[in-house]
Amino acid sequence: MESVNTFLVNFSNFLWGFPLIVPLIGTGLYLTLRLGFVQFIHLPRALKMIFFPPKDEKGQGEISHFQALMTALAATVGTGNIAGVATAIAMGGPGAMFWMWVTGLLGMASKYSEAVLALHYRDVHADGTVAGGPMYYIAKGVKSKMLAVAFAVFTAIAAFGIGNMVQSNSTAEAINGAFGVPNWITGIVITILAAMVLIGGIKSIGRVTQVFVPVMIIFFMTGGFIAVIMNLSLLPFAVKTIFVHAFTGEAVWGGVAGHGVREAMRYGLARGLFSNESGLGSAPIAAAAARTDHPVTQALISMTQTFIDTLVVCSMTGVIIVMADVADGSLTGAKLSAASFNHLFGSNIGGVVSAVSLALFAYSTVLGWCYYGEKAIEYLFGSAHMKTYRTVYVGFVFIGSVVKLESVWCFADIMNGFMALPNLFALVFLAGTIKALQKDYFDRFLPETERAVKKAEL
Repeated sequence: MESVNTFLVNFSNFLWGFPLIVPLIGTGLYLTLRLGFVQFIHLPRALKMIFFPPKDEKGQGEISHFQALMTALAATVGTGNIAGVATAIAMGGPGAMFWMWVTGLLGMASKYSEAVLALHYRDVHADGTVAGGPMYYIAKGVKSKMLAVAFAVFTAIAAFGIGNMVQSNSTAEAINGAFGVPNWITGIVITILAAMVLIGGIKSIGRVTQVFVPVMIIFFMTGGFIAVIMNLSLLPFAVKTIFVHAFTGEAVWGGVAGHGVREAMRYGLARGLFSNESGLGSAPIAAAAARTDHPVTQALISMTQTFIDTLVVCSMTGVIIVMADVADGSLTGAKLSAASFNHLFGSNIGGVVSAVSLALFAYSTVLGWCYYGEKAIEYLFGSAHMKTYRTVYVGFVFIGSVVKLESVWCFADIMNGFMALPNLFALVFLAGTIKALQKDYFDRFLPETERAVKKAEL
């Protein structure tokens, strides 16, 4: 068993090194250039559309623009935003935070492109339900049934790892550390809460996440802002440290030796991409369910998911860790985040904020990833098997809360990596389709005063 665990650890580290970093970042950069820097030019419009979507959109779909975004955010904002950021900084130094920002900025183009294709190639059933995502645009656009099936298989399996057991386990451990509640009790509570939501499918998930996700993010950001304000004099030091270490790789930070530019890039890019899932192919499955009459409308909203996840939530965690400067080589993951919050608050209340936030983030991920997994099962075997998958998925929520998960973490990482490869190929292959749909949207929906400018850019 030890040899299997060692193999999984080594293979996961290899896969989430440069073999995945290069195509993920490369695809984001290519799409950024091909689509005219869409994520920079249209970010203000996209953020505004979250709260003020087009009122006249009456297209097909099951949930609203906002619900689709919140469902995707529920799956994306998870333990990676707290434990993952801390691991990146512990292993790669403060400069890793800068390279996480790079993944966010370039990843918005990938996230936008995924959503465009998911909506363009989705299936609309006779009962009004929809199905979409990489398996559909790979099959219809790339015309490769084999790659589409491979993506669906990897997604259905990965959901049990990164979207299920590791999240319930992280929640149980966080609650146990902060309040002393036994893992099995937390596991029962999470399982019941998950079942109550998941039994109703995407409409139920959408209704819950549209309230739950904003509340959990506001809770974490409020706690973070209080910690920063209480120690505002340290903020310039933190920002300077992040940028200096990103490009110079100074050898010592927080008592940890050996950080360099290579390590900062590797861990920052890998953890950033793992956190925001840009290019992974998961989020467009939720985007495909949105009610809209043009793919680009939801795509603009969908790309804000990466902005919120990485440029907002991950940034708060990273800045607090660098401000606190408590790393000594023995702390990593959630423990480093909790220690940093405690240090800035000057009491254990900081650790409570960190633990509760991690628990909320993890629970939301359980909800979002169930939908991803069941849609993959629908593609592979038909809608009749979705409820069975849901039931099994809920059962594994409890299992995850009470078992050791070292191998599961690594296996989940590997499955996520395998998801990304066919999806990235499809994004590059179908870049012309994305650009054509973007031009059509600009021609039809932009105000007259902006249309000439955007035509020139395209």
